Amino acid sequence: METVIAEHISKTYTNGKKSQVGVIDLSFSVNKGEIFGLIGPDGAGKTTMFRIFTTLLLADKGNASVDGNDVVKDYKKIRNSIGYMPGRFSLYQDLSVEENLNFFATAFKTTVAANYDLIKEIYVQIEPFKTRRAGKLSGGMKQKLALCCALVHRPTVLFLDEPTTGVDAISRREFWEMLKRLKEQGITILVSTPYMDEADLCDRIALIQNGKILVIDSPTDIKKNFQHSLWFVKSNDMFQSLLDLRSFGATLSCFSFGDQHHLTLSDSNIKAETILNFLKEKGHSDIDVHQISPGIEDCFMELMTKTPVNTANA
Repeated sequence: METVIAEHISKTYTNGKKSQVGVIDLSFSVNKGEIFGLIGPDGAGKTTMFRIFTTLLLADKGNASVDGNDVVKDYKKIRNSIGYMPGRFSLYQDLSVEENLNFFATAFKTTVAANYDLIKEIYVQIEPFKTRRAGKLSGGMKQKLALCCALVHRPTVLFLDEPTTGVDAISRREFWEMLKRLKEQGITILVSTPYMDEADLCDRIALIQNGKILVIDSPTDIKKNFQHSLWFVKSNDMFQSLLDLRSFGATLSCFSFGDQHHLTLSDSNIKAETILNFLKEKGHSDIDVHQISPGIEDCFMELMTKTPVNTANA
């Protein structure tokens, strides 16, 4: 059953004579009870879609619905049935943890006690700080408080816009564990993130760039559809090796991934020895070359090379 639906959504922002594309003709749906990820860099269009779904922004074209309710005609019903965590911490910083939670419960005409079973596992982690002002919490604690406030009225759909941006690795891992448990309770979760490694934690994802969706599928199937041979490469001079590898005859793409390069070749018959000898001839040493399986970021980069860059911004 499809819980969230977007049909040919387009949105352009205009500032005087300048216009900037938010999203272009986006269509996708989210099934009930799944974790669906919108994955892409800053400016890709993720927040635009979340604001349209949560009735905070009107699309220029297209239709969208949540739980069968139209985002324009039925906005009041949607606002009462969803939970939303915007990208920036938006709770009342001068109120305490407890006061924020009670405020949001009251706003939705419920009580913390009525839905405590849903937030208990999260709230017990911040309860020792319940009298502390929200503005004085750490990034991870702010994140947990915001999630509690988004859940306190027991929503059917949860929208999380880059919820783990700016928090430490441990808090990120804990947060995704919480999302898995919320999914088990039947809540549909839409989450956006620029972190490609978080894509594997979703049931399905949409890779998005420049306001367009590149692909929608499960992370496993997206990686299975990677069409070329992929190589891990390191050498003593990483900057020069990047330039040299890009000049290699069979190279389709070569990108830096931290302290290594990921090299995509058009010819699957090329062996490691061929790449090794090429780099040696270019004067490199301490070379490490071996074939690897693609990750979501590799798939994203491959899809980017196939998709024309959006030049509609002017």
